[in-house]
Amino acid sequence: MAPPRPYWKGYLKLSLVSCPIALYTATSPSERVAFRQINKKTGNRLRQQLIDEESGEPIDPDDKGRGYEVEKGVYLRVEDEELEAIAIESSHTIDIDCFVPKAEIDERYIDSPYYLVPENKVALEAFSVIRDAMRDKSMVALGRVVLSKREHVVMLQPRGKGLLGTTLRYPYEIRDESIYFGDIGEIQIPKDMLALAEHILDSKAAPFDPSKFHDRYEEAVVTMLNEKKAGMPVAKQRPMPRIVAGTDLMAALRQSIDKAKEEAPKTAAKQTPPAAAATAAAKSTPAPKGKRAAKGASDQREMLLPIAGGAPAKEAVEKQATQKPGARKKAG
Repeated sequence: MAPPRPYWKGYLKLSLVSCPIALYTATSPSERVAFRQINKKTGNRLRQQLIDEESGEPIDPDDKGRGYEVEKGVYLRVEDEELEAIAIESSHTIDIDCFVPKAEIDERYIDSPYYLVPENKVALEAFSVIRDAMRDKSMVALGRVVLSKREHVVMLQPRGKGLLGTTLRYPYEIRDESIYFGDIGEIQIPKDMLALAEHILDSKAAPFDPSKFHDRYEEAVVTMLNEKKAGMPVAKQRPMPRIVAGTDLMAALRQSIDKAKEEAPKTAAKQTPPAAAATAAAKSTPAPKGKRAAKGASDQREMLLPIAGGAPAKEAVEKQATQKPGARKKAG
């Protein structure tokens, strides 16, 4: 599958070594369910208009301009050509300024990720030299690039055959943490209480696996839309989880450990492949004499209506796949 059109094209430069590159956005929100504004009475889609704040009259899109507010209600008009005329080197070149250890990058500064690739075969050698030099040193590069008429600091690091570029925020965009953390008091935590908390952390330790990330809200929205499309009634209110506030922290920690022990066998059962579980159940539970097993019952699936922009909910299918043959009630 061919990649989409590049978001930016220019040059990657390290001292006197340079090569043409293409930059692509590494994330996309297009898979999310999207809603349109509609007229509740007619069901027709609504269109927004540009309204002059003083006259209240709609204006033509061609009359829309850009202005900088110098005082309340007074704007300094700026033309696109004037902004484009501000030529700085980073408009068409990512010039690497320095290399720093990645561990020193404050996570608050990380913004948006991009993929960088050589634009053609001629650029491959120079691109590979810059990429492999960073990989051997375990360092990341810092440079500058102009995207959407703004200059950004960009962090470059090797990723596979290419480079991952991540724009970084400027210091003036970061809020001072002391404003929020300054009033948090310091207390002495009992060792046994801390030991229990650390035990819970150890029991929940796992490798980073983003494939296990599930957007439960998105899945619930898709399920709701499927039900509406099929003509099923949709609940107007959803049950809220019951949260009981308690003051006995030690008891809560011990209950958390007991709960983790109870959930461990369930988690192990969920990880058993559905096919293996079905085979084992079939061997251990022979079919009653004189009766045939319902043909195709184990392969039956719930039909879900497709919704554009979202992945179909799979919970019903997974439940049927892991259901034991002996779990059904006998007829009559």
